[in-house]
Amino acid sequence: MIGLRQIEEMQAEARYHRERYDLYKAKAYGPRLTSEVRLNELERRSRGAESRLRAAEREKDSPDTDAELDV
Repeated sequence: MIGLRQIEEMQAEARYHRERYDLYKAKAYGPRLTSEVRLNELERRSRGAESRLRAAEREKDSPDTDAELDV
């Protein structure tokens, strides 16, 4: 079962990856050289963290299926 602390940690992880991706994407608009590969990797990590967070939140909000099996 997913606890509140785990959800908070996943939210922080998702925020961290989203912010890194956003910062690098903004940097790509400037005069400094950036890497398309790096940008894609940061985007992949950001999406993965968001996906894991959403899955954990769904699991936390779903009814306890183990309790139904005991009936």
